[in-house]
Amino acid sequence: MVRSAPYFKLSERLRMLLFAMALLGLAAVALSCRGNPTTVMTRLDESRALVTSLRLDFRHVADASNRAVMADRDQTSLAAADESEAATSAVEKHAAELAQLLAGLSYTKEAALLAEFRSRFAEYRELDGRIVMLAVKNTNLKAQWLSFGAANEAVTALASSLVAARSGVPSNELARADLFATQAMLAVRETQVLFAPHIAERDEGRMARMEKQMAESNAKARAALKSLEELARGEAKPSLVEALASLDRFQTVSDEIVALSRRNTNVLSLDLALRDKPPLVAACTTPLEALQAALAKEGPKSTR
Repeated sequence: MVRSAPYFKLSERLRMLLFAMALLGLAAVALSCRGNPTTVMTRLDESRALVTSLRLDFRHVADASNRAVMADRDQTSLAAADESEAATSAVEKHAAELAQLLAGLSYTKEAALLAEFRSRFAEYRELDGRIVMLAVKNTNLKAQWLSFGAANEAVTALASSLVAARSGVPSNELARADLFATQAMLAVRETQVLFAPHIAERDEGRMARMEKQMAESNAKARAALKSLEELARGEAKPSLVEALASLDRFQTVSDEIVALSRRNTNVLSLDLALRDKPPLVAACTTPLEALQAALAKEGPKSTR
């Protein structure tokens, strides 16, 4: 039986349609394996943007912790510490997002560079956490503030009391009284002079030697006050009591200064920031720069 022309044309069209559908199916399979070019380019752009964000975030972490170390007030150092923590969280968030994008793009070289950065950043974060934790305690700064404030006020009060006590000393004993008062003040000043080097010192042996000198100076001051008391008449006694009270306050503040200085949190944080931090900053920056350069070379035709 001979088929009609319309039937033959319909069959031919059907075959062409089936062939086109097969081609579309193959194309879909190929795209699923290789990635849609538009999607690939979008992910590549996102990856480049994330690397830029990572570099900025990391620089923010490093700068914020430096500001915490250099701050001269608790409030300033705490604010810088909060900024460092927020920037650290941003680094980890963006690094995780970038890792997913690179895995989806099958960019093995770039993924390896990101992994290197994340490993180095973990080391950096541990060190930076120690630096910031020490910096915000500000023990050396607090010791310095006490030396300029409460300690100096106690010395000023001591000097005023000694001047007042002089009026109660017999005229024939004034020379000796002035000598004892001067000895007391010089001994106190010797301790004051040692505050600054003790606060800046890191070596425990040298700090111990300075503390011994302070104790000797305190003993000299007390001995001078006792000698002055033996010369003074009754009307000088109240002033000498005030002088001894001022010396006691000075000694209490001195002990607090030494205790704060001994903790050395500012000295230690600065030492870590200057000595140990720069190599880790470089170790983190290098793979990020290489990653940014590698992604810049990738294009819309990159399919792996």
